[in-house]
Amino acid sequence: MSLSSQLTAEQLANISPAELRQAIREGRHKANTSGLCTGFVQCNVAILPADWANEFLQFCQLNPKPCPVVAMSSQPGQIDMPEIAEGFDIRSDVPSYRIFKDGQFTEEVHDIKEYWRDDLVTFLLGCSFSFEEALLADGLEVRNISEAKNVPMYRTNIACKPAGRFSGDMVVSMRPFKAADAIRAIQICSRFPSVHGAPVHFGDPSLIGIKDINTPDYGDAVTIAEDEVPVFWACGVTPQVALEQAKPPFCITHSPGCMVVSDLPNSRLAIL
Repeated sequence: MSLSSQLTAEQLANISPAELRQAIREGRHKANTSGLCTGFVQCNVAILPADWANEFLQFCQLNPKPCPVVAMSSQPGQIDMPEIAEGFDIRSDVPSYRIFKDGQFTEEVHDIKEYWRDDLVTFLLGCSFSFEEALLADGLEVRNISEAKNVPMYRTNIACKPAGRFSGDMVVSMRPFKAADAIRAIQICSRFPSVHGAPVHFGDPSLIGIKDINTPDYGDAVTIAEDEVPVFWACGVTPQVALEQAKPPFCITHSPGCMVVSDLPNSRLAIL
């Protein structure tokens, strides 16, 4: 199957991870990956110099809900990660990357080969897109998918545990549900701790420092009906906030919503 703008939502959902990565590598898909490759683990990305890697790993270990490590480079400069996908190349297989210098976001690119260095270490972190499949399978509507939008994400006042030079507040993603469905979503996602697990908050967004639910810091606003409550999950954009504050001289992340799509089945991450 070739990926093009003419493909239906169903075709996009059923395209294989290898086919999607090839299309990304060829520049034929540069958008978010929510709802794509049903059944397979998606990952957030953080790439930084080796002399910052141990502290970042400690930060992830201390904050497993927003930063659950799925895989990391076995050595600096490694571009493949065979444990998550055969033929994977971190330099070209993400739809969109963000470049940071001294903690400042400088540009967004679709390929990082010209930025690659032999001292870079890659971290792949669990992503909420992986548990969306379980919500859909239970008959729950996932609004960002039904409205074909990037999931809304917000900076909060929930402090992460610091590690060395890394600290910062949690970023969350939001999906609205009716109260009974929100309870069911909590039950379902509790089975997936490797991809953020149960929500961290639901209801009044101001209690976690969100001033305007209709103006996300990342992603797109979605419809919230009068009989629905916003439900918030820890989000893998959190490391970007920590990187901004730690100010490493150079680092790379995924653009919010634009994930690594692996060959790992979501079922492998579930706790039965």
